[in-house]
Amino acid sequence: MTGKTGTVSLIGAGPGDPKLITVGGREALEKSDVVVYDRLAHPKLLDHARADAERVYVGKQADRHAMKQEAINALLAQKAQEGKAVARLKGGDPFVFGRGGEEAEYLRARGIPYRVIPGVTSAIAAPAYAGIPVTHRDLASSFAVITGHERDDRGEAGARAPGQAEGRRRWERIAHAADTLLFLMGVESLEEIVARLTENGRDPHTPVALVRWGTWAGRQETLTGTLGDIVPKVREAGFTAPAVTVVGEVVALRERLRWFDRGPLAGRRIVVTRAREQASEFAEELRARGAEPIEFPLIRLVPPPDGYAALDAAVTRVGSYDWVCFASAPAVAAFFDRLALAGKDARVLAGARVAAVGPATADALRTHGIRPDFQPRTQTGAALAEEMPGEVETVNILIPRASEGDERMVEKLAAKGAVVDAVPAYQNIMDGAGAEMIRERLAAGSIDVVTFTSSSTVRNFVAALAPPELGAGGELGAGGATLPTGVTIACIGPSTAQTAAKLLGRAPDIVAGEHTLPGLLAALERHFGG
Repeated sequence: MTGKTGTVSLIGAGPGDPKLITVGGREALEKSDVVVYDRLAHPKLLDHARADAERVYVGKQADRHAMKQEAINALLAQKAQEGKAVARLKGGDPFVFGRGGEEAEYLRARGIPYRVIPGVTSAIAAPAYAGIPVTHRDLASSFAVITGHERDDRGEAGARAPGQAEGRRRWERIAHAADTLLFLMGVESLEEIVARLTENGRDPHTPVALVRWGTWAGRQETLTGTLGDIVPKVREAGFTAPAVTVVGEVVALRERLRWFDRGPLAGRRIVVTRAREQASEFAEELRARGAEPIEFPLIRLVPPPDGYAALDAAVTRVGSYDWVCFASAPAVAAFFDRLALAGKDARVLAGARVAAVGPATADALRTHGIRPDFQPRTQTGAALAEEMPGEVETVNILIPRASEGDERMVEKLAAKGAVVDAVPAYQNIMDGAGAEMIRERLAAGSIDVVTFTSSSTVRNFVAALAPPELGAGGELGAGGATLPTGVTIACIGPSTAQTAAKLLGRAPDIVAGEHTLPGLLAALERHFGG
């Protein structure tokens, strides 16, 4: 034990969408030594914690607990007494049925410093993502947030046996406490809630909505009805926790105001196979459209096999080149990193013309103050070689690229008489972490789309998952294997599509017209929207 006591931050993780955590909550996560989190905190939030931070799961469900509340309290105190900064990450807001008050009392009684960082409560956010405002000038001027069940006399929530706490609830008051009633943790006790509300005078025709996994991309579901019919509807649909129950006239606004679950990608479960360093933006765009991005990075970017020797040599003589051609954003990043290490900057390119394949590569160059002189109409290296302006015979061309880069650009330029110096700037290596999870989800039918952004991602996908069976579609492996027939294959361009058709046994369902991530996103929307 250290001489200095640490601090516990009781952090509201928000309702599910990882973008809804507060700035204060994110900063506390980044500085913590230990993260204690529950099942309603989105896993992406753990990415904000340091790589060396200890992570402890203490999730609870009504019928089973990873750790009892008393043990959680003791764990928080123990870690703080060891001098550590502890982040207690709780779904929603820690003081809205989040047991944060109990944890704060426990810490205060032991002299342990703590702070509370409020979060966005699911009571408001889940209905909002379902298109239901909890107040509206024409329909509701008040709302009340109510627990779906109280704890029993033994102290734990989730049991159905009524105790003194259950007796505190005055249903004659609750039924008319506000225009909109919001019940948290109430799916299991829905029948009782409905009975109590109606027998205390709430109209059976009052609209009701249950929003399950509210704000979670790819998981949110909404079921609507009235107090008179919602119980059999829930039973028939097999609707389970976690869900927020909304009772009130504002539910009628859903069909006009729903937005999160209306688009063509809403509810789609889409595998993103790009390198981890490049996947985040695409994943966020999918999440913003209501899809669940499943990140399965199949490529890891590492230094080239020669340790940058060829690239460093090219940097020293960069003034001798007539053209410098970049086919990817990572090549741009590696080139300028080595340039800086050599004590040089973008001015060394003053005598050369610069070409870029694709808008992402062009954008990467612009961050270094370079505006490309040329971009091919089609975003491929072969197109760059075919469309490059002017005579290229005897022209000196530098191409920083992946060590396993496509040879067609080099071959086409060399065939025109250019003197081509293609040097490795980075290396793509296979990163198959998470393959077992993908295999299980494919077998269970819980993946809708697999996206491929390069031939390397296709090859690595096959290598990572072969040879286990993946459901009714057969076995995945080299040599004409297939994905399950219900899984959509989406490729960024024709070269990737050709590789996918060869290795996956069927032509891709989607090939982006514009060979970029925005183009792939648009192609996905057209496919599922049409």
